[in-house]
Amino acid sequence: MNKILFFQIFLIAILIASCVAEQEKIAKPGASDALEATTTKEIVNPRKMLNEAYQQFKEGNDDESIMLANRVLDIGRETNNDTLIGGALSSLCRNAQRTLDTVRLTELSKELEQLSISSGDQKWMMKRAHMNAEMWRLIGNMERAEAFYNESMRISSSIGATGMFTIDHFNKSFVSTATGDYVEANRLIAKYYALRQEADSASEDAYGLIALAYLLEQKGNYNGAHEVAVVTRRLFEEQNLFPEPPDEKPLLMVEAKVMQMLTAEVLEEIRTKSQSQSVHGLLGKYLTEE
Repeated sequence: MNKILFFQIFLIAILIASCVAEQEKIAKPGASDALEATTTKEIVNPRKMLNEAYQQFKEGNDDESIMLANRVLDIGRETNNDTLIGGALSSLCRNAQRTLDTVRLTELSKELEQLSISSGDQKWMMKRAHMNAEMWRLIGNMERAEAFYNESMRISSSIGATGMFTIDHFNKSFVSTATGDYVEANRLIAKYYALRQEADSASEDAYGLIALAYLLEQKGNYNGAHEVAVVTRRLFEEQNLFPEPPDEKPLLMVEAKVMQMLTAEVLEEIRTKSQSQSVHGLLGKYLTEE
C-alpha cells in the first residue's frame, strides 16, 4: 500500500514539474521569439504609430498626434533608427504648423538638418525644406515659402523622391496664385496631375482640386470656384480624406468668398448641377483657362 502511495506521489511530482517547465517556456520566449518581439517593437509598431499620428493630425487631434510622434522619436533614439527619428521629427513639424509655432519649427528643422548630415541622407533636408515651405505659406510669407519649395523640389528631383516632387507642384501653385502668377499656377497644377496620372492612371485625385478652386477664385471666376469647391468637399467625404491645414486654408477662403459674391439661388443651382461632376471633367473645363 505504501509503495502504491509513493508511486502516485512520484507521478504527481513529475506532472507538476512538467507544467512548471512549460509555463517557463511560454513566459521566457526563445531567441526567435525574442527577435520577433524586438522587430515588432522597433519597426512595425513605430511605423504604424507614425501613420496614426498623421491621421490624428489630419483630423485635428494634435495632442494624440504629438504623443504618438514623441513615442516614436524615443524609440528611434533608443534603437539608433534614423528612419524613425526623421519620421517623428517631420510629424512634429506638421503639428507646429497648426499653431504657427515658428520657434518649435526652427528647433525641429535643426534636428532634421543634423540628422541629414550624420546619416548622409538628403531626404531629411528635403523634409525640412518642405515643412518650412508649408509653414511660411500658412503665415503668408510667400517669398520664403517659394524659396523652401524650390529647395524641396530640387532635392526631391535629385534623389528620386517622386511623391514629394509631385505634391510640391500642387503646394507651390498656391504661392503662384497668391502672388498673381496665374499662368505659372496653371502650369504647376497641370504638372501635378500629369505626375499623378503617371503614378496611378486610375486615380481620381480630389486633393489637387483645392489648388484649382483657389486659382479660379483669385481670377474672379466665382461660379467655377464654387463648383470646384463643392465637388472637392463631396469627393473628400466619399474618399474619407482630411486636408492638411496649409491646404484647407485656401479652400476655406474660396468657400467664404463665393458666399459673399454669389446669391443663394446661384450657389444652390451650381451645387445641384455639380453632383455628377468628376475630377477629370473639372480639369477639362477649367484648367486650360488663361
